[in-house]
Amino acid sequence: MRAPSSAGADLPSQVPSDSAFYGHAPLGALLASIYVGHLYMGNTFKTAFLLTALTLLLMFLGRVFGGQNGMLLALAIAAVMNFVSYFFSDKIALAMYRAKSVAREELPRAYQIVERLTQKIGIPMPKMYVIPTDSPNAFATGRNPEHASVAVTQGILNLLNDEELEGVLAHELGHVRNRDILISSVAATIAGAITYLAEIARWGMIFGGYERDREDRGGGGFGALIMLILAPFAAMLIQLWVSRTREYQADESGAHFTGNPYALASALAKLDAYSKRLPLPATPSTAHLFIIQPFLGMNLMNLFSTHPPIAKRIERLTGRPAEFTMQ
Repeated sequence: MRAPSSAGADLPSQVPSDSAFYGHAPLGALLASIYVGHLYMGNTFKTAFLLTALTLLLMFLGRVFGGQNGMLLALAIAAVMNFVSYFFSDKIALAMYRAKSVAREELPRAYQIVERLTQKIGIPMPKMYVIPTDSPNAFATGRNPEHASVAVTQGILNLLNDEELEGVLAHELGHVRNRDILISSVAATIAGAITYLAEIARWGMIFGGYERDREDRGGGGFGALIMLILAPFAAMLIQLWVSRTREYQADESGAHFTGNPYALASALAKLDAYSKRLPLPATPSTAHLFIIQPFLGMNLMNLFSTHPPIAKRIERLTGRPAEFTMQ
């Protein structure tokens, strides 16, 4: 089993000073330091670092464009929207994919695995659902372990053997135990606030108020316009990094729970291959929930994916390149 990545890696030293931060330091430099920090930290510290980066980006944009009032307004709007999402996202996601609640008698194989894992991990038994599709996939949702649900497709039940299914279900329980829904909600709240603040500033520029204020202070409108475009994009990238980091963490948690990282690696390889033949249509707002990214034709740059590349996940689980592991 691959040794866990070090959670004690050194933090990047290039943290913006107050003078640089409030003096409108280039957004590219901030993103560069965020990316460097993301590469060299353990998963837990990565998540904390990325959430902090989102907060700093919000403060930066708020200071430049909306002042304190604009920043607080954007944060409040995003918080309300994501509060609703946090409490009802599980019901929305389950209904969206026509997931059917099942009793132990209807799904004894999966129930036995989950019962054994939850007892080992020390979390409550989640509600179990089956999604009526032949596309192999699974997801967990719920705001905390006491309100968790695990959904599996009919396709994944038919495709995987018992050890592989255990690896997948351990991965999903890893999301539950690690409270990834809460982490995703926090990231979405701050990213949403940045987007709203950029919209407020954009309308301010259209009606001229912000531009006159910049001229009084000797600022440049072109730089502000570039930041309005780049800041929401940067927030989206950081949010995606958070999602990908949590996938790596859930893989590690699942492998730890079962003591068999090769079973999860084998499951990921099968799911990746078969989900391309039988794709599961999904919405961008729920794609991050699934163990395998469910979109049809998702051959875009990995940078814009909610999931890390399967080959990378397999390599991290086994310590060997995917092509050698699966031979």
